[in-house]
Amino acid sequence: MADDELSLENVDSRISRADGRKYWEGIDATVDGMLGGLPHVTRVDIRGSRNFLAKLGIGSKPGQRVAASALEGGAGIGRVTEGLLLDGIAQEVDVIEPIAKFTAALQAKLGVRSIFNMGLEDWQPSEEGVQYDLIWIQWCVGHLTDTQLVQFLERCKATLNPDGGVIVVKENNATVGQDEFDDVDSSVTRDDGTFRRIFADAGLRLVQAELQKGFQVPGASLLPVRMYALRPAQ
Repeated sequence: MADDELSLENVDSRISRADGRKYWEGIDATVDGMLGGLPHVTRVDIRGSRNFLAKLGIGSKPGQRVAASALEGGAGIGRVTEGLLLDGIAQEVDVIEPIAKFTAALQAKLGVRSIFNMGLEDWQPSEEGVQYDLIWIQWCVGHLTDTQLVQFLERCKATLNPDGGVIVVKENNATVGQDEFDDVDSSVTRDDGTFRRIFADAGLRLVQAELQKGFQVPGASLLPVRMYALRPAQ
């Protein structure tokens, strides 16, 4: 099969778990490392995420609710865990992150409950009956194949509090009308349509979607970032 045919049909087959881990093991455990040399993006990112959650009724302001328990997938060094989730959004947070050096500083962090040093594809709930009011997944699912992502989201769905629990996926979107493979970190940037198909395959319904604003950086070409709020289809 020619490369152009492969990219159209199953670009996620190019993902290499080993190559992805090797890339991230070589990245510094800093905000600069997590954001590819654009650490100043984090303030705009966190503000956009907080505003999105507020529209879902989640937060610490009057009329909003604080999540008793949250899960972050692909937590890295805890940039979102500390800057968003534990800052008025959730009381306790479990994190999933395969690179142990990234989560080292979270070990003693007040509010961080469980740390799962494994890939999203390997994660299973640690306790029977565990429930999350909020599951936050950002800038990490490109390392999963479509099938792995569907399966991970199904496991997330099974742990979601049926009384208003929500999954938020915040990811780059491809801009060329199809998914794109990045051989630098062995990941896939998915088209908006691909995400929506995957969510449906996982038995999730889209309750809100919004583009992150304010990511225009002089001299840098950044992909659009979209936030998806999801709940079980039934």
